Amino acid sequence: MFRRNGAKELVLDAGEEITSYGAQLVEDDKTRQRVLAGIAAALAARQRAKRQTGLVNLGARLAGDPVLRSQLAEMALQFRKAQRRVEKKRSHKLRNSIFLLAGFGAASAAVAVPAVRGRLQRLVRGGKDSVGTAFGGSSWPTTISEEIEVDVPVSTAYNQWTQFEQFPSFMEGVESVTQLDDTRLRWVATVAGRRAEWEAKILAQEPDRRIGWVSTDGKDTRGTVSFDAAGPSRARIRLEMTYTPDGALEQAGSAAGLDKRRVRGDLDRFKKLIESQRVENGAWRGEIHAGAKTS
Repeated sequence: MFRRNGAKELVLDAGEEITSYGAQLVEDDKTRQRVLAGIAAALAARQRAKRQTGLVNLGARLAGDPVLRSQLAEMALQFRKAQRRVEKKRSHKLRNSIFLLAGFGAASAAVAVPAVRGRLQRLVRGGKDSVGTAFGGSSWPTTISEEIEVDVPVSTAYNQWTQFEQFPSFMEGVESVTQLDDTRLRWVATVAGRRAEWEAKILAQEPDRRIGWVSTDGKDTRGTVSFDAAGPSRARIRLEMTYTPDGALEQAGSAAGLDKRRVRGDLDRFKKLIESQRVENGAWRGEIHAGAKTS
């Protein structure tokens, strides 16, 4: 059987595949309810797994649940049909993820818990716009906080981070970042399988200390990246971001923790980039306070 951590990773991997591909499929009425139900089942399993000593006992109790098994089997069937309608030659990668999610759910999803079953029922009754309601509100902001240590001095890490137009080299889904002037950036990225564009304004920029920003249109996001010494030639980078998920897929992904996982991956890739270079490939040492350049 899977270890607890391994099972959690499997559910998250499957969720990422469904979320990225789901932008095309979620509009299909025959598929939507099954997708949402499957996501709810996976989230319930993850919550329950945290309170268990392992998946074996939980799976033994629930594997024989005929309602659960039927629901997950139907979800996989509907996804297969929708997949063929949308794109006949699509990679088998998504299909494998769907079966993985369905198989894991049949062994360990805790939809028998009344509170979770209630969430699932609200999802199915309400359609794609009910994900946020079922998991805490469709317009509630989500806050993510992650940090990492890199084996370069603070100034090197900070200088590299100021090269905003190079963000696509380590940020997942970011297509381009265009610096319009000293304080404004134009972002183009794929979020939950959909292309989005928005403008952000830098509110604060203090060399070797922090960079803070807020979106001014499009995506509702704000955050701060801070830099501290973690040793003579080592830096600690802390990224704090708040954003409001848009639509059912982003809300479901946020509830599953996929956004936090994505940010963590971005920091890991930045670490690999700067440690492989050892030096920054550009720098901007100006200061911004209250959204205005001061030096």
